[in-house]
Amino acid sequence: MKITTPTYNLAFAEDVLKGLTDKKKHLSSRYFYDDEGSHIFQQIMKMPEYYPTNCEFEILSEQSENILEQLNFKEKFNIVEFGSGDGTKTKQLLQAFLNKNADFTYVPIDISEEAILILEENIRASIPEIQMNSKVGDYFDILEDISKEETPNLFLFLGGNIGNYKKDDALDLLQKFASGMKKGDKLLMGIDLQKSPRTIQKAYDDPHGITKMFNMNLLQRINRELEADIDLDQFDFYCHYNPENGKVNSYLFSLIKQKFYSKILDTTFTFQKDEMIWTELSKKYSLAEIEELASTLDFKVVENFLDKKGYFADSLWEK
Repeated sequence: MKITTPTYNLAFAEDVLKGLTDKKKHLSSRYFYDDEGSHIFQQIMKMPEYYPTNCEFEILSEQSENILEQLNFKEKFNIVEFGSGDGTKTKQLLQAFLNKNADFTYVPIDISEEAILILEENIRASIPEIQMNSKVGDYFDILEDISKEETPNLFLFLGGNIGNYKKDDALDLLQKFASGMKKGDKLLMGIDLQKSPRTIQKAYDDPHGITKMFNMNLLQRINRELEADIDLDQFDFYCHYNPENGKVNSYLFSLIKQKFYSKILDTTFTFQKDEMIWTELSKKYSLAEIEELASTLDFKVVENFLDKKGYFADSLWEK
């Protein structure tokens, strides 16, 4: 099969082709976030059932001064953020640090220049006195450059994104972070915690059907970008939380035996009735697992900052 049309996302096309022809079908959650998917995710974050965003916002709003104290930096430092989004949560931490006269430069990193420009506008509008040195490019290329400087760093990886990685992939990602850190550098990482299975299940299988829309948009995207003829009414959404291992797994599944065709891929995809497409992992950690993860990578856990309910942690690690 040859792909010749240059007007679509090549990586998306290749991953869809591989994912939907594998024995166990899968689609990567990285493709959730086209324009429509990002809009739907904004709705998810506003749901009362979806606790992670509000929990982390609470931590950064109320405990940033404690975080600053635990950094114990005696000189000017950088705050380097991977995947900063629009900066809404990070603003809480930055403002609290400035209120305590901390001397730092904020260094947000994103592969998208547009995302950085939106972030800069948002941050500067709220905190005009902020020192910023934004970077556009691959995290790890920029991290290599930062690691050569003598200035100490606080690295931010917020939002619970580490939960979307399988264990080996999480270790690989964090090892890459570690390789760009100097002794004494810190990492503040958002980590969703294990809690009542009912609370977690409702957050990822909400009664409003918004999470279903978010997942179904993957099929819409295949229709739009790869000129496919998927009948969305013949698919449904399912997710399952296993409290024994802390994993939420999300799926789309076929309601009937069916086929659909993609003109771009020039491929017909077949589905058996009830056949699943795995779309996302969201791992929830225990505090003991956080300690184990840090220890495996030769980090020291300085402190886990929790929200009042104990649902979420911003875990501060030292290299």
